[in-house]
Amino acid sequence: MPASPRLLAAAVTVAACLGATAVPAAAASPSDDAVVSRGVTIPVFYNPPASLPAADGALVRSERLPLALSLPGLDGPLPGRATRLMYKSTDSGGAPVAVTGAYIEPSAAWRGAGPRPLVAVAPGTMGQGDQCSASLGLQHPLLLNGKTLSVGYELLAMYRLLAKGVAVVVTDYAGLGATDRLHTYVNRVDGAHAVLDAVRAARSLPGTSLTDESRVALYGYSQGGGATAAAAELQPSYAPDVPLAGTYAGAPPADLAAVTDAIDGSGLAGALGWSVNGFMQSDPELRPIADAHLNAVGKAALKDLSTMCVGEALFSYSGVRSSTWTTDGQPIGAIIRSEPLLKAFLADQRIGAGRPTSPVRVATGLADDLVPHAQARRLAVDWCAKGVDVTYKSVALLPLGNSLLNHVTPLLADQGEALSWLTDRLSGKPAGSNCTTLPWRP
Repeated sequence: MPASPRLLAAAVTVAACLGATAVPAAAASPSDDAVVSRGVTIPVFYNPPASLPAADGALVRSERLPLALSLPGLDGPLPGRATRLMYKSTDSGGAPVAVTGAYIEPSAAWRGAGPRPLVAVAPGTMGQGDQCSASLGLQHPLLLNGKTLSVGYELLAMYRLLAKGVAVVVTDYAGLGATDRLHTYVNRVDGAHAVLDAVRAARSLPGTSLTDESRVALYGYSQGGGATAAAAELQPSYAPDVPLAGTYAGAPPADLAAVTDAIDGSGLAGALGWSVNGFMQSDPELRPIADAHLNAVGKAALKDLSTMCVGEALFSYSGVRSSTWTTDGQPIGAIIRSEPLLKAFLADQRIGAGRPTSPVRVATGLADDLVPHAQARRLAVDWCAKGVDVTYKSVALLPLGNSLLNHVTPLLADQGEALSWLTDRLSGKPAGSNCTTLPWRP
């Protein structure tokens, strides 16, 4: 459907408040290898080499990253100096994968206990096009050229951390930035590995103020909350060399079956296409099932969405119901429940079966009907039952009559408290737990 002028104005206003700059359509590619996605030339830095290092988290390459939002300061540019990263990770199939991201060394001093700490930021939903990556968003907080619309909304959390003297590394996830594959949207293992390996890459980067004693924490909301929750579960087995002081998982999509039903027909209905695309990238055995159930409209939508950022998806696919994409008019959620392979795949994506060995803070809005509150709260309950130190926060806000607002508003309302909780963990303060009261809370 055509973009609403009011929605477009709101998105551009948000980006402008972040200090964003518009990017024109790309001119000639800088090299024969450059990728152009919806008129945006992706720097050749994002093209992975033919072979990757053996070690997970090993740096493949790095370069200076100019921050669009930066001011001169007495102790260096504010909020700090950024470095673009490419590092090696392992995907859910056990194959090596190149992942990109960025590290920012803050100019502000860390005033907490111990050496300067590090927070790995797992971005919320950015889209599936290579131009949507969070690291590219640091350089271009607004991409707006008539073909794409991407807003670097994670800058707020990152800059608040940098102002506290906390170093930040942000991951682009597998396939979002690096141009060799499609982004495996909300894949539990891919997301977790990308987050944990970003920490390894940042710690190995020369010339930073990080030390072997620097405490590490994770921050993520929505897609990012799912990635950090999964990372906290997988850290003991996948990255025991990355001990965690704490993890914030805001509005985590822990149960993708429940989330699939919730986003169908919502303002973020385009995320269904990113999910299906990602599922087929992770497990090619699912492709024949998709081919059998999707009609021409659905297949065209998935192809279209595969290069979209969240901005244009909000306008182009807001309110679309997946039943219009299928051959028999069934919604995708019903097809998942009827297909054993799909059902098993989503069951394997469930977060909550593992056990973090470090403190976690789970926050969810009571009125969130996009990433449903109940399934996020269930994650906290499951972890409590396993003896995890869980701090659970239900953000009580009145329903705002719009699923996107119901989902995004708790992020803003709770962010200050979430960051304070993280910085307390980074200072070595004990976390505590409210698991004893959780089962009786709404």
